[in-house]
Amino acid sequence: MRCYLLLILLLFAQATSAQTQKADILIRNGRLYDGTGNTWTLGDVAIRAGRIVAVGRLPTNYPADTVLDAKGLAVAPGFIDVHTHIEDDELRQPTADNFIYDGVTTVVTGNCGSSRLPLGGYFHVLDSARLSVNIASLVGHGTVRKAVMGRAQRAPTEAELLRMEGLVDSAMRAGAVGLSSGLIYIPGTYARTPELVRLARVAGRHHGLYATHMRNETDSVTYSIQEALRVGREAGLPVQISHLKLGGQQNWGRTADLLGLIESARQAGQQVTIDQYPYTASSTSLSTLLPEDVQADGRDSLQVRLARPAVRKAVEASLVARLRRRKLKHFSYAVVASFPPDTSYNGHSIEEINRMRGHSHKARAEAATVLDLVLQYDAGMVFHGMSEKDVQNIMRYPQNMVASDASIRVWREGVPHPRGYGSNARVLGHYVRELHVLTLEEAIRRMTSLPAQTFGFADRGLLRPGFVADIVVFDPTTVADRSTFDKPHQYSVGMQYVLVNGRLTLRDGHHTGTRGGQILYGAGRQL
Repeated sequence: MRCYLLLILLLFAQATSAQTQKADILIRNGRLYDGTGNTWTLGDVAIRAGRIVAVGRLPTNYPADTVLDAKGLAVAPGFIDVHTHIEDDELRQPTADNFIYDGVTTVVTGNCGSSRLPLGGYFHVLDSARLSVNIASLVGHGTVRKAVMGRAQRAPTEAELLRMEGLVDSAMRAGAVGLSSGLIYIPGTYARTPELVRLARVAGRHHGLYATHMRNETDSVTYSIQEALRVGREAGLPVQISHLKLGGQQNWGRTADLLGLIESARQAGQQVTIDQYPYTASSTSLSTLLPEDVQADGRDSLQVRLARPAVRKAVEASLVARLRRRKLKHFSYAVVASFPPDTSYNGHSIEEINRMRGHSHKARAEAATVLDLVLQYDAGMVFHGMSEKDVQNIMRYPQNMVASDASIRVWREGVPHPRGYGSNARVLGHYVRELHVLTLEEAIRRMTSLPAQTFGFADRGLLRPGFVADIVVFDPTTVADRSTFDKPHQYSVGMQYVLVNGRLTLRDGHHTGTRGGQILYGAGRQL
């Protein structure tokens, strides 16, 4: 009997010692939003060796090396941005300040059909660079197609399809989280649905998803959603519809139809989610305005075609017709974000640039200016063309995640879309606190557990013992975006602390310079 008592006492002492083992960081007295969408609770979070070890009302004498006072502040899992394009900027700005100040601890890149290849080599580069945020990557269909077929406007041969399948397979084995497509971009726009199904099926075999920038987000958006759902059904993998929107005034008010299609698919058993940036303007390259036929086979071919007066006249006419479909008289909705050959154009619309160049104030002259610019350099653009009401209706959809569709911003470079600085803070401040479109609990769920579940980040997205300590502490009464279309280079405010893998990366509202991000590999990775 005495031995049993001694054993019980020993086990109790060991358990007590484990529970009170010193934490590296202790977050005290915060309002804990655990990421599930449940209401907040008052409590503490203890972190040791990069993971959460305790959550709740911890003893007042709980030992810790660093104590952070979160009284009156929200404590949540770090935000996961599921749609980014960090390629080319990760080495220029490894501290990823724009994401950290917006509460983002993990980004998913390789979207819209464009990724690095081979992906294994890219992961080695990222691992050496040590960013401030975690990175996961999709493998881009457009990149794969270009590697095999260039910019050819035709269906692939069976041999080419097999080569593309091999590249997708290799990327998934290297750790990609899925396949992305960009069906408005060359060469993705030349792919037909069966090709997408074949490649998506490979990603599905490795437990990946299919993330798509659909074929059309304006007049043919219904068909585009149906195509995305078909790819998911026939390939047998989850579908993630990127930055769902309705472009063009002629399409405003159709959100119920689009969301109805998606919800019907979910009710039928298909796993479908969406993401959205909280703005009424999109951002992409100027060349997307041009017909796909004229862009086939590369830039040299484009120049040769546009040198023919009949072809150029037809392309200008197509641009004017596009403008008329939008019920507009001028290209005022198309604003240059970045044009390296002449940075004085940055921040000006095509209408304004056309007048700056001394041309007549007519749509046809503006169309000619578009072609002149494209032939010089494919400018980065901001396109104003969505309805605020549609943005809010899409935002209310429960399976919708917040995303920036942005790169790592280099301070004061160009006049980029403000979404790269303030997407999460804008939702929390403008749409939660001011407009009450979402509750704070629901908004946090969309930024944390929903994306973690969607992309297979099994130990992130929740405040739970054993989970990785990606954590954001912010003031819900002051959190706000500051970036605007006129003055985009402004960081969000209200974030007090950001921890990435348990390391303080933002402290008292200031970036510490810590670069503790990791590569998050997909489930199909093979060492």
